[in-house]
Amino acid sequence: MNHAQLIALGRSLRVAGEHGQRLDDSATAPNTAEIRQDLERALALLEDAVTTAKPTTRCPEHPTGPVDPDAADLCLLCETRRRSGQRTTRPYSADMDDEAPPERVQSRHRIRADQPQPKKRWIPEMWNGQAWQVCGTPRTSEQEAEQYLGQLRQSPDAASAYRLVYAFTDHQVLRVWGTPTVTPRQPPEL
Repeated sequence: MNHAQLIALGRSLRVAGEHGQRLDDSATAPNTAEIRQDLERALALLEDAVTTAKPTTRCPEHPTGPVDPDAADLCLLCETRRRSGQRTTRPYSADMDDEAPPERVQSRHRIRADQPQPKKRWIPEMWNGQAWQVCGTPRTSEQEAEQYLGQLRQSPDAASAYRLVYAFTDHQVLRVWGTPTVTPRQPPEL
């Protein structure tokens, strides 16, 4: 019995229980046809839950598929697809032509094809004593980023080291000013 079946069965049983409370509370004649329909619906849901195979994964697409214990949804098929970077193609409905793609629906969310190409950025970073951290916003101009780091180096509370990281599709360190020194961690005082 999967989660959706449990929810639907629980709702139908609660409706049947409400009929039982109404029979106890009121002296009016009960609507037996409605009670019968609700009980038949609950029995049909129970029968459906008992006859279907027990799901082995939490995947709505492959509830009885092979199990991958490392996957978030336990589905080996979906996890293999995620690892290889493939996307599933949605099957077209029966009334559509095989060659016609589905009509695009306007959305406030962009789709991947609408995303802009990656931009070149220069990221100023400073050494905080234990790791490099971003200081300031990424710049689109290398000269602007170097001027910004020059201002930071001249300030009274300058860090021990700064660096400029070039980011396009991957990160690459271009220049480093100063020497980063690792400060030993102090034991917590008790």
